[in-house]
Amino acid sequence: MNMHRTWSEIVAADPGHSRRYAERWANFAAQGRDIDGEARLIDAMAPRGGRILDAGCGQGRLGGYLAGRGHRVVGVDIDPYLISVARDVQPGGTWKVGDLANLAEVLAAADADPKSAESGEHPTGEFDVIVAAGNVLTFIDPADRGNVLIGFRDALATDGRAVMGFGAGRGWSLDDFESDAFEAGLRITHRFSTWNLLPFDEHANFIVAIAERA
Repeated sequence: MNMHRTWSEIVAADPGHSRRYAERWANFAAQGRDIDGEARLIDAMAPRGGRILDAGCGQGRLGGYLAGRGHRVVGVDIDPYLISVARDVQPGGTWKVGDLANLAEVLAAADADPKSAESGEHPTGEFDVIVAAGNVLTFIDPADRGNVLIGFRDALATDGRAVMGFGAGRGWSLDDFESDAFEAGLRITHRFSTWNLLPFDEHANFIVAIAERA
């Protein structure tokens, strides 16, 4: 039985959770803490001006950094409050409310993002990099995990890469994750134990997996 709640379940039980989450990261930044480690890795991996999908983007912490460095960023998150914050504080990206289990439909649909509406752009795929950081994958309903990974595969460019990081012991074992990724048509090419690329070992309690379309 899955003992870890989805993000939607957490917010339903505690309506103030999203606000406090956004404030916590804003406070970290104000304190001068380094909150951009994941984004620096993605920036190094992507071509200049690359198309990047920030999957489970929250308030745009990662995607906003990448947009500021000239990448074309689309962020998707199921939390409307966090997307509203992203649209206010990270104007360089395109931010969409939606469920990662229905990624193709979310990317194709028009929404209330003023930037997207003005440009007429509703990106549907061909991303150079897809990134899911901050334990995003462990907040997904286990029944939807396969659909999320399939959505990532379909949204990648032919030579694109998906970068997914999360902690062990959060309801999705690393072995099960790798098996699910394989079944979804993703081939994991590299494994690390941190976002600054420390080597992965079987006792690691965190994984950063880099995958390509199989």
